[in-house]
Amino acid sequence: MTKSEKTRRMILEKAAALFNQKGIAGTSMNDIMEATGLTKGGLYGNFESKDKIAEAAFDYAVESVWREVSVRTKLIEHTLDKLKAVVYFYKERVFTPPVEGGCPIMNTAVEADNNHPALQKKVKEALDFWRYKIKISLEKGKEKGEVKPEIDSEEFATLFIATLEGGILLARSYNQIEPFNITSRHLINMIEQLRL
Repeated sequence: MTKSEKTRRMILEKAAALFNQKGIAGTSMNDIMEATGLTKGGLYGNFESKDKIAEAAFDYAVESVWREVSVRTKLIEHTLDKLKAVVYFYKERVFTPPVEGGCPIMNTAVEADNNHPALQKKVKEALDFWRYKIKISLEKGKEKGEVKPEIDSEEFATLFIATLEGGILLARSYNQIEPFNITSRHLINMIEQLRL
């Protein structure tokens, strides 16, 4: 990594946590300068605007979460066990997420809706990718004889994400794990019902 690449990465790491905790509107360039120790010129030398930092920081935050989930699931062979591992990962990390502030997709989706078209598009792309990954995993599971062939993989992917994100939202809103425990039990039952 060049010095410039290291600087950009540091900016994204710090900005991702700020935006994820305070939101785009609530995070100022001064906040980013303070967190990074860079001058305004140092920030603008790497990104043309706060919005561009926010967009790149969102990508960085989502990649950080997916990287950690991937580490957890990559050695697991069975399709349904992989899905369960995702549920357990989030159960363990509801209050200690990979990026401070919670789920970057959920946090950004709420703020970007009708306010920030470029970020709204990025949220949709992240959700599309997540749904695609679940759908492909289930289709492979069908081929291996692990998942019932009649299961609608796209429908399940949508329900899985909606239920998981809803559990995170409730747990963080109440500052209690129990809402996610309820959600995770339901998700595990949903996953088991896919078994061939």
